[in-house]
Amino acid sequence: MNASLPGPVALLHQLVSLPSVSSTTPSLDMGNRPVIDLLAGYLEDLGFAVEIQPVDQSGQKANLIASRGTGPGGLVLAGHTDTVPYDDGRWSVDPLAITERDNRLYGLGSTDMKGFFPLVMEAARACADVELKNPLIILATADEESSMNGARALAAAGKPKARQAIIGEPTGLKPVRLHKGIMMEAVKISGQSGHSSDPSLGNNALDGLHAVLGELMNYRAELTQRYHQPLFEVPHPTLNLGCAHGGDNPNRICGSAELHFDVRVTPGVSNAEIRAELRERLDALGEKSELDINMESLIAGADSFEQAADCELVRLAEKLTGHRSEAVAFATEAPYLQQLGMDTIVLGPGSINRAHQPDEYIELDQFQPCIDLLKQFIAHFCQ
Repeated sequence: MNASLPGPVALLHQLVSLPSVSSTTPSLDMGNRPVIDLLAGYLEDLGFAVEIQPVDQSGQKANLIASRGTGPGGLVLAGHTDTVPYDDGRWSVDPLAITERDNRLYGLGSTDMKGFFPLVMEAARACADVELKNPLIILATADEESSMNGARALAAAGKPKARQAIIGEPTGLKPVRLHKGIMMEAVKISGQSGHSSDPSLGNNALDGLHAVLGELMNYRAELTQRYHQPLFEVPHPTLNLGCAHGGDNPNRICGSAELHFDVRVTPGVSNAEIRAELRERLDALGEKSELDINMESLIAGADSFEQAADCELVRLAEKLTGHRSEAVAFATEAPYLQQLGMDTIVLGPGSINRAHQPDEYIELDQFQPCIDLLKQFIAHFCQ
């Protein structure tokens, strides 16, 4: 039975060979539908009822909701199917294939996070002939690496429904119950160009940029003093000045400038609150300098996440893994699953330190421990 499902390494090779880059750069962005269709076929063979939810009008971006069993509770095992872009010339191996070397599997998305799905499938195969008293739901999403539109579509549709959810982002198989949120913003400054010999002929946008940088740095210091969450390695919100550009020639008063930055907030602080405070400060700068200073969001952003330490899912994860639950700085789809009413943790194979870089890899010795963990979660919450 279920002989058509390949082993974990072979399935990971199939998944990696199907490019599914999502990016805020339109020329790099692509759909994930081939990955979704591949997973859907195998899950149907395992006896799951499969629903494919389009995320864009073309249907080339989609979510997969695969369910087996019914009941009032249940467990969701979730992951995203997209990857970040890659620089082919900087890889020592083919990024769109799995190369096994030194007990590692190299390939784009091998750890972040296509590597989770073969282990989920293997755990599901192990209980394929077992009656489930509560549903097991396998969830695969689109666009986590860019817009998180896949998770947003699920939240808008109000599904899937279960009581617990595990997101298999790479955590070294240690449970995570808190993470920071993220927002990425652009500040656009419009002034008046003119001949540089007479400053009164214009209004220099780079002078405005200097003022904006100072205001953001002051605000960053205030955030550090205002919020403190000791479970994080960096225990306060961060504000990173990412890139800036403006002007076109040394002998012209700069007419426009632009700055991009990100903010990562700790739980208990909302992106909306930070945006409102920043806009108020920048509006005041604009009035003072008589420059047009506007802040726009580059991405919709993701909120911070915190799951109660004493909930059944966290306590079970700590017991099964032997590790206390942790906090991480990277963002996931956890807030959206929590919004659907599920207790949620982040727990998966591999290291986030291997993600988003050339020669990404996942360690083979993470495979069987992850499969064994997933089987225990399924037995506890579904059987």
